[in-house]
Amino acid sequence: MAVLAPTAKGRRLLGSERLTLAGELVRRYTAGESIRALAEATGRSYGYIHRLLTESGVQLRQRGGVRRRKKA
Repeated sequence: MAVLAPTAKGRRLLGSERLTLAGELVRRYTAGESIRALAEATGRSYGYIHRLLTESGVQLRQRGGVRRRKKA
């Protein structure tokens, strides 16, 4: 996976820079990476990553891990 360069904390991302970051986050999230892992990789908050993903139209995964069904 491509390495996301951490951005300066509190620095606003606008225009094409924000769209580029959002596209990379969407690609990595849909590939299975967690929001927390993406936040750590970019130096941004969980809320910021969550907001970018929802603004990009991503269907977020449910919380928790894989649930196993009991055998009948």
